[in-house]
This record gives sequence, structure tokens and C-alpha cells, in this order.
Amino acid sequence: MSEILQKIADCIEFGKINKAAPYPPQMKGEDGADELTRQALEQGIKAQEILTSGLMVGMEKVGVKFRENKVFVPQVLMSAKAMSTAMIHLKPYFLTGEVKQKGTFIIGTVEGDLHDIGKNLVAMMVEGNGWKVVDLGTDVKAEQFVAAIKEHENAFVGLSALLTTTMVNMEKITKAIKDAVPAAKVAVGGAPVTDDFRAKIGADAYSADPQGLVEYLNANV
Repeated sequence: MSEILQKIADCIEFGKINKAAPYPPQMKGEDGADELTRQALEQGIKAQEILTSGLMVGMEKVGVKFRENKVFVPQVLMSAKAMSTAMIHLKPYFLTGEVKQKGTFIIGTVEGDLHDIGKNLVAMMVEGNGWKVVDLGTDVKAEQFVAAIKEHENAFVGLSALLTTTMVNMEKITKAIKDAVPAAKVAVGGAPVTDDFRAKIGADAYSADPQGLVEYLNANV
């Protein structure tokens, strides 16, 4: 890997957004994901390579660390911020088709639930791993999920819930999606959710952490 791509990966892993950002302390005063991504493009490195060998490498490292409790939510949010700052420079290449995304992932917090930190973390991690993310927000009803999957054919769907009282809506929404698009793949997650619950409601995937979902998606492209 070229030195600049390694530096971009490090910026994502440690949450170094730009040169002005004081965080993390050990990288203070150094160029961040913002400047380095721009420089890489100016050097003629393909946008696809920057995504694959820079951003995705850094996000995967953060995902594994988060799973192993070596970093916590604030660190992951800093990494995600660094990634989204770098992605601004790559977005034009997505639009021209020069950068190929792996697929589409639709995500939302289910009806009755307004919690979004977990959902946002998952969305950022999935996007950072080369997927197009359609974020429907919170308190999302079954018909909104169904409309989204009809609009984005072959998309995967992610249902998030933090409250035990709103978990029941996951079952209703999963059924509605499967009735409308039988081949649709539905993943569920959130603090009270378990794999036994996933099996009970007929969903296809469950992960206790964002990295597990990313690995599921990548294995089923």
C-alpha cells in the first residue's frame, strides 16, 4: 500500500478529521483524512483505490476494535466523522460510476422508537465499507421500509430497536417486507435483540455489533 493510503487508513482508524482537529493528540498538527484524500486524488490515485485501500481499511480496524471493547462509541463517531469528511471528495466519482459500490443497505429505527445512535453507527460503518446507505431515520413504519426496498431493488434491510417495547414492531415490519418482497434479506439489531429473537420473527441476520453486520453483507453481496 502506498504511504498516503496508509496515512488515510490511520486517520480513519484514529479519528483524525483534518489538520485543524486537535484529536487524537498524537496526530496533532498533522494532515487529516480531509487533506490526505484530496492530495491522493491530486497525485492521480483512483478514487476506488482510496476507498478500498484507505477508508475501508481504517473502518474495518475500528469495527474490530469496537467489537473487542478496545474503543468505545465516541472514538467510533470520530472515525466516522473522519470518513464522511474524506467521502465528500469521493462523492463525485460515485456519481460518475468510477467508484463501484457493493450494494445498497436500507436502515431505520423501527416504529415507536426514536433512538438513533446505534443506527447511525451501523450506517456509518456500512457506508465506510463501500455500501450505499439509505437511512430512513427513526420511528419508521412497515410501509416506509417496503416502499424503500421497492425503490432500491436487491437492497438489504436493517431494522434497529433499543427498547424491548418496540422489538415487537420488528416482527410486524419483517413480515410486511417478506410479504411484499419475498427475496429481501432483513437484518435486525439493537441492545435487547438476540439471535433467538431474529429466528423467531423470520429475519435473516443478527449481529451484536456493526462489524458483524458488515461481514454478513460482504459475504452475501
